[in-house]
Amino acid sequence: MTSHYLSTLWNDVFIPGVPYLEKAIRTLAVYAAVLLGLRLAGKRELSQLNRLDLVVLLLLSNTVQNAIIGHDDSVTGGLFGAAVLLLANRALVRYLFKSGKLDAAEGSPDLLVSSGEILHERLDRELITVAELEAAARRQGLRSIIEVDECRLETGGALTFVPKSPRPEEARHDEVLDRLVAIERRLETLAAR
Repeated sequence: MTSHYLSTLWNDVFIPGVPYLEKAIRTLAVYAAVLLGLRLAGKRELSQLNRLDLVVLLLLSNTVQNAIIGHDDSVTGGLFGAAVLLLANRALVRYLFKSGKLDAAEGSPDLLVSSGEILHERLDRELITVAELEAAARRQGLRSIIEVDECRLETGGALTFVPKSPRPEEARHDEVLDRLVAIERRLETLAAR
């Protein structure tokens, strides 16, 4: 019984249930389909996740798992699929980088706030609420969206904020310094008399 158990264990763990060529084709097909799907879904899916987006991405990974591994639960089959996925990604990124097409493949940033004005039609297109925009601004140290001159949704899904210049605190600080310098000059003038 021990010999049979060890033989079964060996086969289950190390002998793939699907030929390597089939596993490679499955992995590459799913990789291409998920890349296309994420491109069509928009930049929001990449970084600015809410609970619904997170659930979709987790379920997406679970859904495509069987398409990649087929009828194979072996460790070597899983590691082979992971290796094919990592190598395909590395090769694609390297090719796009060398050919100068990486930026085009990733897309371009979208302007969501311009000159302090929220561009609501662009927020709607990217499915980002004003509340999400304000929360992201606070995470970057801005107290309110009122302090934002420009906001871009970057190609990787991050929101980048450019504060109005100068920020209200900076303007008050500069004003106080100017007054102190003026007082200092008056004191020097009085002391010189």
